[in-house]
Amino acid sequence: MGGCTHSTQDQAGPSAGKLDSSAAPASALAPRKMPKSISISKQLASIKGLKKSSDLEKALATAALIFRNFSDPDGKLGKAAAKNLLMAQFGNFTKGQESKSTYQEILSELDENTENKLDFEDFMILLLSITVTSDLLQDIWGVKSMN
Repeated sequence: MGGCTHSTQDQAGPSAGKLDSSAAPASALAPRKMPKSISISKQLASIKGLKKSSDLEKALATAALIFRNFSDPDGKLGKAAAKNLLMAQFGNFTKGQESKSTYQEILSELDENTENKLDFEDFMILLLSITVTSDLLQDIWGVKSMN
């Protein structure tokens, strides 16, 4: 994870009204402006709450930062931007899926989104939906985790 330097513009974080403000300190929810040139790994390092975080916490924080870097100032991701993001940052999971009916259904749901924009929750559901249908997941399950 990390190493992404793509950002569409300097912007505030998502206005995700679905976040439970009691679950995170106000400073974690406050809009932040990060210059385009700061890599995801440096953005992660700048978040005090992640100093002693787990790999899973860093993975989710990375997903949130990448979403924010691709999203518009309102914290939404347009359909075209979502597809570009999938190609740029999730290509190993989407590779070879184009002809599968499940993958086509996931993308058609994206196309049917009446607002034509995804908030962070919708984005995470999209990532998870693609992940569970991906051939790469089978490779991941096959990785030996203990000697």
